[in-house]
Amino acid sequence: MRYPGQAHILTAIDCIIFGFDGNNIKLLLIQRALKPEKGKWSLMGGFIEQTETLEQAADRVLKQLTGLQGVYLEQLKAFSDPQRDPAERTISVAYFALIDIHNYEKQLSDDYHAEWFLLKDKPTLIFDHQQMVEDALQKLRYKAALHPILFELLPPKFTIPQLQSLYEGVYDSTFDNRNFSRKVLSTGLLIKQKEKDKVNSKKGAFYYKLDKKKYKASFGAFLNFIPNPNKLIL
Repeated sequence: MRYPGQAHILTAIDCIIFGFDGNNIKLLLIQRALKPEKGKWSLMGGFIEQTETLEQAADRVLKQLTGLQGVYLEQLKAFSDPQRDPAERTISVAYFALIDIHNYEKQLSDDYHAEWFLLKDKPTLIFDHQQMVEDALQKLRYKAALHPILFELLPPKFTIPQLQSLYEGVYDSTFDNRNFSRKVLSTGLLIKQKEKDKVNSKKGAFYYKLDKKKYKASFGAFLNFIPNPNKLIL
């Protein structure tokens, strides 16, 4: 049974995957396999099937195109410009995630030439995918200014310089080293370790671990952590 007189509109899923490799924020892209724009760089995308929820479709698309499984995906928003896809009227529901690249290196499939790009060096994207990336980054910046969510993208042990690189990459900004260290330690969320990372400097930087109990109990600890958050976010 169909509703009489109603237009046929496709529903697509697009996944914006941000990754952190310990030094830089990157974006995962693939080369599009379909016309139009075949062979050009694209976000991971596909159409929702009749028996799927949006979340199930997002998981399937990501696994099919990149091999990635178990990635946390959060719904961003719907993109519905009637002209966004030149092939056919299509509404896309975008999802975004941020992952520790090293945890998924072995999962990444080569079938669709998935590749990590620095945000500042990413190629031209098809359709409205550039707007999707910008909107996802804005939402990530907003959430990270309010809550310490970016900690979940770090390895079990990390240094303050690594954490600072992560925040600077997300906000495309430079933070004062001393102020950053003082503010992040003042949250009480970090547990200092005895070992040091001596790869990047002779003096070395102490490793820290996240105090998960305090993290869960004090999820608003970074409310005033980001300097001038409105300036950086808006």
